[in-house]
Amino acid sequence: MADGTESESRKLLGRLREAMASDEAGQARLDRITHLIADSMGTEVCSVYLFRDAETLELCATEGLKPESVHQTRMRLGEGLVGRVAKSGKVVNTPDAPSAKGFRYMPETGEERFSSFLGIPIQRLGEKLGVLVVQSRIAREFSADEVYALEVVAMVLAEMAELGAFVGEGAALSPLHQKSAMFRGGTGQEGAAEGHVWLHEPRVVVTNPIADDPHRELERLNEAIEELRVGVDRMLEMSQNGDKEQLQVLEAYRMFANSKGWMRRMEEDIARGLSAEAAVEKEQSQARARMEQVQDAYLRERLADLDDLSNRLLRILTGQGKQTGADLPADPILVARNIGPGDLLEYGRSLKGIVLEEGSVGSHAAIVARALAIPLVVHAERITTEALNGDHILVDGDQGIVHLRPEDSVVSAFQDKIAMQADAQARYVSIRETPAVTLEGQRINLVMNAGLMADLPSLESSGAEGVGLFRTELQFLVRNQMPKRSELVALYSRVLDAAKGKRVVFRTLDIGSDKVLPYMKPTDEPNPALGWRAIRVGLDKPGIMRMQLQALIRAANGRPLTIMFPFVAQAEEYRAARVEVDKTIERERILGHKLPESLEIGAMLETPSLAFAPQKFFDEVGFLSIGGNDLKQFFFAADRENERVRRRYDTLNCSFLTFIEKIVERCDESGTPLSFCGEDAGRPIEAVCLAAMGIRTLSMRPASIGPVKSLLLRTDLRKLREIIFAERYKGVQSVRPAITEWFRQQG
Repeated sequence: MADGTESESRKLLGRLREAMASDEAGQARLDRITHLIADSMGTEVCSVYLFRDAETLELCATEGLKPESVHQTRMRLGEGLVGRVAKSGKVVNTPDAPSAKGFRYMPETGEERFSSFLGIPIQRLGEKLGVLVVQSRIAREFSADEVYALEVVAMVLAEMAELGAFVGEGAALSPLHQKSAMFRGGTGQEGAAEGHVWLHEPRVVVTNPIADDPHRELERLNEAIEELRVGVDRMLEMSQNGDKEQLQVLEAYRMFANSKGWMRRMEEDIARGLSAEAAVEKEQSQARARMEQVQDAYLRERLADLDDLSNRLLRILTGQGKQTGADLPADPILVARNIGPGDLLEYGRSLKGIVLEEGSVGSHAAIVARALAIPLVVHAERITTEALNGDHILVDGDQGIVHLRPEDSVVSAFQDKIAMQADAQARYVSIRETPAVTLEGQRINLVMNAGLMADLPSLESSGAEGVGLFRTELQFLVRNQMPKRSELVALYSRVLDAAKGKRVVFRTLDIGSDKVLPYMKPTDEPNPALGWRAIRVGLDKPGIMRMQLQALIRAANGRPLTIMFPFVAQAEEYRAARVEVDKTIERERILGHKLPESLEIGAMLETPSLAFAPQKFFDEVGFLSIGGNDLKQFFFAADRENERVRRRYDTLNCSFLTFIEKIVERCDESGTPLSFCGEDAGRPIEAVCLAAMGIRTLSMRPASIGPVKSLLLRTDLRKLREIIFAERYKGVQSVRPAITEWFRQQG
């Protein structure tokens, strides 16, 4: 790159900094900047288009187009060359704009006179802010140097926008981080919460995008890179005896930290006039933009590594660590891109709600959030770039909606919803000790799901009659190494103590699929939900299963013990697991340990295949629990993590209810106790329909027991069953409309 080009670029950035420091209003400042860029680039036109909403761009300043078109000219995302740049996040550089694909003629601007067009996205950390355009009459393609120079300018404009340099009248010039915003995501855990934002990783604010002394900025960058490398090397040394996969991730970190290409691009940005921080953030923004385009999972992971390293580097350069000095608000709503179960447990019950940009309904974070009964919304795209610490926020976990800096009318409606839920909870307390007996006299057993000691106080307060599912994998997921047998004995013993004689069903380790242990080598499987998981892992690695069985037997210490094996797809898997139990019992007897007073061994029915197992299996299994979440996704061949398909299929679909009925019939024939465990057991209408099909035990999260019991007490299952059968006879797809209408008529 020629010195002349560098100095011209630095000169332009110096003039931009003067404009930034001026006392002018936002519009005047933006007008001056378009004039400066056109002058420096030797073009007749320079225009800045900013987003006025997620789908619409607005011309906010121009040099060379008709002044009256400012704030009047708008286009949809993807419309015209400007819209194409905004949608793709990629540069458009053409010598003949009118004949280029997607060109849109806008008579109000007078732009048809200009042949050459160069459009650069204005974006910051994956957040698209607008488009910077230069045009000229002469038909020419802009050089790579000119494109690069304008990318550096676009980076500075993004930082200036972030710092509020262009605030003025009009939607596109309204201040960032001040407007109310709504985010539509997915439900990770139901419930509603109002509070204030607490960012798990506070955003780094670059206040000095332009620098005077490139040599000093290069020194700063090199010093920070060296500190980063030393930190990564230290992490590698500490992990030498650790997990091979963790070492590979850290090796990838080291490779990026020593990447000459990464370093060279940042050095070039600094030579153009950017500060060290702005150069790092420019690279990070481009990596985020690439990450959105990449489909390959491995490449996405590597770009995410680069993103994380850039964050570390920015924190070193700015001194803005995670500890910003801000105090955790009294009503914190955690906002993060993603979070591990260990970090989430550290926050514990202090959180009122959780909002994640990523995550999934079956992720570790969702499991912990459900265990702690904290409302959780996942897939709330862009919220970490929009939210600031302390912002007022409403989380609607039932609908998967988040309101950031909400309007008063939204707050009022939301508070009404929370008040109604509180009133309902007060009503449920009054029936806590009342058995769940339906109008025609059928007794339904309501038990709860648990996975943490923190759940167990709910056993009494919710009115649950026992624990229908204790997820033992959470203790394995929230730590960096395999727990010791003695630790598991102590934990399981405390669980049984807390249950005070009520039945607790311990499900053995259900790992694999979306639950990967940090210290266990992940298997590269094309479809993990159908892969090596749960009982399959236990039977292939019997050492882990034996250790867990020994811990459970010793924790029981002569008390009754109930064990359930997950994801049993065929009778032989249950029999093989049962053999392991018998061997362990015999070994414990020889060692002189106290054996359980009684021992129940059951299986989870989560695959359709087990429903068609030979009658001998139903005769010999101690009990069965339908794992509704997995069974439903395999029955409908619809991944419950996939929003496109999971909502298409209804639990109250006649085919699914008929399948449940057949399982009930088979269990009745053999006298096998049967329960239903999963999200649907905790949804009142679904729960009463399952009871109408013959399910007599329902296992759900503690907060659902009150609403489900309340509806059961007011329902005649015989009449409900008649409606289901009548609708099925008519050939309808789902009985939901008829059932909902019947309940509405019942009041």
